[in-house]
Amino acid sequence: MERIWLKEYPPGVPADIDLHEFASLKDILEKSCQRFADLPAYSNMGVTLRYRDIDRLSRDFGAWLQSLGLGKGDRVALMMPNVLQYPVALFGALRAGLTVVNVNPLYTARELEHQLKDSGASVIVIIENFAHTLQGLLNKTPVKTVVTTQLGDLFPFPKRSIVNFVVKRVKKMVPPWRIPGAVPFRQTLGEGAKRTLIDVPLTHDDLAFLQYTGGTTGLSKGAMLTHGNMVANLQQAAAWVKPFAKLAEEIVITALPLYHIFSMTANCLTFMKVGGHNILITNPRDMPGFVKELSRIRFTVITG
Repeated sequence: MERIWLKEYPPGVPADIDLHEFASLKDILEKSCQRFADLPAYSNMGVTLRYRDIDRLSRDFGAWLQSLGLGKGDRVALMMPNVLQYPVALFGALRAGLTVVNVNPLYTARELEHQLKDSGASVIVIIENFAHTLQGLLNKTPVKTVVTTQLGDLFPFPKRSIVNFVVKRVKKMVPPWRIPGAVPFRQTLGEGAKRTLIDVPLTHDDLAFLQYTGGTTGLSKGAMLTHGNMVANLQQAAAWVKPFAKLAEEIVITALPLYHIFSMTANCLTFMKVGGHNILITNPRDMPGFVKELSRIRFTVITG
């Protein structure tokens, strides 16, 4: 069959992609962390994690997850806005061979209960601003381990303490919650650093994500996305950005939520693959703050 659409491709975009260059998302991540080790990977509120930091921290978190006895195919839910903890937890879970379930932090208790039960998630990483939503329904779900994090947990001291204090005590953005046995995110990193991440061989057929739909026509449904699906998507995306994107030089504004498939794929993953620098905007609804952030950064890409 004649592929007539190819003549519409811009110069530099190949007709085909190499699906077998990478066996999994884990392979893409680890290659990028080695190749771009000293370059900035993700920034939030003026704090930057370089690729070598992402490599180390995700390795620590992945090792901690494995210490729980989790294995290939077990589900880890991530319920966070755009904060530095998100890529660390995301890549840590994937490197441990687990399946990631992204959760909208603004979910109601009913929506959250459905997704946790339907996905079979046994672990959830949640920013404490929304822990009160989880508190009342936890015993109705298969979740056995709750990891809580505060906005500034990956900021250096004293900024970490100041930001977390202001969010909780001054701005009153954290409703009271109590979840016995909840593990602080920083504790998981400390414990994981004492362990060795066990390499888990992954193939294109292994499940990377249960990515839930918006639920506008009924109950939200988990779309099964394999490592092969995601590798193909990233190879395609990287091929299309190659003609205008400079390898290891792009700075992308990530204002759309990473728990949505578009931002996770286009921003978090694609620009990680090409050595880009993601600027994470935690609350884009704060328009004055958003504009202030844009004005101080010489960004090259914004997605929407």
